[in-house]
This record gives sequence, structure tokens and C-alpha cells, in this order.
Amino acid sequence: QVQLQESGPDLVKPSQTLSLTCTVSGASITTNNNAWNWIRQPPGKGLEWMGYIRYDGSTSSSPSLKSHTSISRDTSKNQFSLQLSSVTPEDTAVYYCARWSDYSYKDWGQGIQVTVSS
Repeated sequence: QVQLQESGPDLVKPSQTLSLTCTVSGASITTNNNAWNWIRQPPGKGLEWMGYIRYDGSTSSSPSLKSHTSISRDTSKNQFSLQLSSVTPEDTAVYYCARWSDYSYKDWGQGIQVTVSS
């Protein structure tokens, strides 16, 4: 069974960089045909896909967030990470990591609430 766990700060100040890490167990992040995603849900709104890093290390980000989003990985720790720079209160959300394979999301982390506030 694949498990994902988000970790990071629960409070970030405006203009700072938010850094989150997703630790994966039960599967290697280099396993073929998997994409490891970051998705968020602002309060009262729907899910928003932010980006992914694939098994081969290639990445893709939402066009609306691309200019201040970076996704990377540490294969030695079986982790992948999100960095979101210059955050504003509008970046307050529950952040999820999720595994995509065979045309659907197979596994999700429990989510981490991040608040952007001074």
C-alpha cells in the first residue's frame, strides 16, 4: 500500500517562501509511469492542481502558478517537495500530495493546513 505524508510549516508570513515535503512509503518515486502531484484547496473553494514531478524527474506546473512554483525530489529519501515563493494570504489552503498513475489519482496524503498571515 502506498502512503504519502505531507510535512512543513503551518504558518508562513506574506512574501516568504512556503516549503512542503511529501514522504512516500510503499513505492519508489522513481517507479515507472507514476507522477507525484501537489494539489491544494483554499477555504471554501475546490481543488487546484499545482504541479507534479514524474518518475523520470521531469516536472510540470500550473500556468497560473508556474512563475513562483518549484517541485523537486530527493530519491535517496523517497521524498518530493514543493516550494511556493512570494506567498500571499490567497495561498492559504490545505495542501495535498498525491500519486497519479493509469489516468487517475491513486493515493493521497492526509493534507496539511497552511496559513499565510503576518
